Amino acid sequence: MKILLLLFVSVTLSAQSYDGLYRQKVKTLDSTVETLYDVISGDKGEKRDWRLFQYLFTDGAQLTPFQTDRHGKVHATYLSPADYIERSGAYLESQGFFEKEIHRVTETFGNLVQIFSTYESYHSSKDAKPFARGINSIQLMKDRGRWYVANITWQGETDEFPIPDKYLK
Repeated sequence: MKILLLLFVSVTLSAQSYDGLYRQKVKTLDSTVETLYDVISGDKGEKRDWRLFQYLFTDGAQLTPFQTDRHGKVHATYLSPADYIERSGAYLESQGFFEKEIHRVTETFGNLVQIFSTYESYHSSKDAKPFARGINSIQLMKDRGRWYVANITWQGETDEFPIPDKYLK
């Protein structure tokens, strides 16, 4: 019983310490989206703050990339934040990756926000030209004075699907 109590206190204190450390990063919609982009971005060899990444999300959140195979079939891959870290974390850190928001369209109702966030991807902070662009569809929820990312679905730009002008500057 004492071990369970100690474990509970430890987890609770840990969550509270992260809340104190990261709370300002999720206080506004803008700071939350900015943090989402910043936390996955960094030069080759730069560690990411994966605890901060996970702090951004609601329980049960999903990250869903859409990809088209060589036969033209669209596939959705459903990832938890932990799955995303496992699948992409080492690559992002070893190869270098920056994602920058270049335009945003926001729709709001109550505590629900839907953002179409147009992005550009770079391998290095020194790159002048992006290697990819696309749109992140981000759903967020406001609760108890902070923002949570509920889901992100994204699709990269292709010749077949160029980004429409209304989603560019």
